Amino acid sequence: MEHRLVPHPRSATLGASFDVFARAELIGAGTVRFEYRLTGDVAKVAIPARQPSRHTDRLWERTCFEAFVASSREPGYCELNFSPSTQWAAYEFDGHRLGMRALVLTPPAVAVEQTARELRVTATVELCGLAAAPWPRRVGLTAVIQEQGGGHGYFALRHPREKPDFHDAEGFAVLLDGSAR
Repeated sequence: MEHRLVPHPRSATLGASFDVFARAELIGAGTVRFEYRLTGDVAKVAIPARQPSRHTDRLWERTCFEAFVASSREPGYCELNFSPSTQWAAYEFDGHRLGMRALVLTPPAVAVEQTARELRVTATVELCGLAAAPWPRRVGLTAVIQEQGGGHGYFALRHPREKPDFHDAEGFAVLLDGSAR
């Protein structure tokens, strides 16, 4: 199921210019496919140039699509970042922004398609520990959209805080099978 991401109130002007849609789909015992679609005047978006796919930190400072995956019974979660450059990052946390460390995984397959009216980023990720972890899995689907002029829009399934905070577990609002919580 595809979900429309809503802009944080602090990015309301940017939110009027674009729509962002996302989905998470379990396609194997520990493999998840994430798909993001940004629609609107894509020329107004600062899209990083394509590069060889590799782990790169601080992707959230530019246009980037993110996923947060957590068990419903444990405070820990993982954060996955996918850039239109095809670069990616993966982190584990023990709790809300606590104990951040690199998540060791097989490099995800990141594919990018772009037209004048749409940017689509699809990433397939093997999360090895996913199959053994307690179910169900909750997912937060988010996006940071940087305008050509430098402004940023923060899009998510929900925004439970006054300031954008994609790490807030209240924003992990989709079950891994795609249904809404």
